[in-house]
Amino acid sequence: MDGVTARLSDIAAQAGVSEATVSRVFNGKSGVSTATRQAVVAAMDLLGYERPPRLRQRSAGLIGLITPELGNPIFPALAQVVEQVLTSAGYTPLLCTQTPGGSTEDQLTEMLVDRGVAGIVFVSGLHADSTADMGRYTKLAGRGIPFVMINGYTEKISAPFMSTDDRAAMRLAVSHLVELGHERIGLAVGPRRFVPVLRKIEGFVQHMRTALPYTAEQAEALVQHSLFTVEGGQSAATALLDKGCTAIVCGSDLMAFGAIRAARQRGLSVPQDVSVVGFDDSPLIVFADPPLTTLRQPVEAMGQAAVNALLEEIGGTRGHALLGTHAEFVFLPELVVRGSTGAGPR
Repeated sequence: MDGVTARLSDIAAQAGVSEATVSRVFNGKSGVSTATRQAVVAAMDLLGYERPPRLRQRSAGLIGLITPELGNPIFPALAQVVEQVLTSAGYTPLLCTQTPGGSTEDQLTEMLVDRGVAGIVFVSGLHADSTADMGRYTKLAGRGIPFVMINGYTEKISAPFMSTDDRAAMRLAVSHLVELGHERIGLAVGPRRFVPVLRKIEGFVQHMRTALPYTAEQAEALVQHSLFTVEGGQSAATALLDKGCTAIVCGSDLMAFGAIRAARQRGLSVPQDVSVVGFDDSPLIVFADPPLTTLRQPVEAMGQAAVNALLEEIGGTRGHALLGTHAEFVFLPELVVRGSTGAGPR
């Protein structure tokens, strides 16, 4: 057994992987997860083997990732994808989360700039708030920091945007419920000032008008605003049940859990009496009872595209502030039909 093979078998045994996997890591081949790659490098360090030159490369730089919270499982899911893609590209992701009473988006941005980040990914940040001052992003671009935005859009910022097609999502949900025989369909969403909420309302109203004999005003009357939480969904759904809705489309899966709770408090069952549709298809879905029909955000594709766009900005000779482009990449959601939607009243 030669030295290289002995070394491969030692490292493979220590890392709990095959020798072929160790070889792939040595040679920088694809098809190895970040966790496995890290396990192999850690095993080499532990056994005292010198890292091959390609594994000695320092990080290409820090990339900040700012999320509004981690309570809604869609944000950790997005963060995980973004961090994975960044790590495989040689960057070190730095996750920053806004917490109630903690740091604001502006403070987190300033902290990241102070640490010399190569770029920033904003997830559902102030860029999604139609009432926020967008000057903060213009200033950031002026400082030469490339950034990319996920879920939220404004023409006032020159940057790449990644968004789920909220209008198409509402078309999918309304069409599904109308096919099941529902005529009184409500929409439970978050505060109106957010761009994704405004787009959901537009899509909902438009498709209620085309699929059912509703005017824009009548459809608008079946939109209920609350918070993107279980309690918010419960509150909005209670109001929609008071309006005679037999089906409720929600702005998030958490809100949908609240809507199911509201129905049960009325002694109604889901989906026999009330159908509920969520939005996100977040990891919590597996615990839903009944399993939740929902609109799946293409998290993998969006996270990958966001990082690719950011790395193009970083690698470009001119930042997007000079290019003056604000391209929006829109990703189609998928209706995942499960057990929370059923036939409407006869």
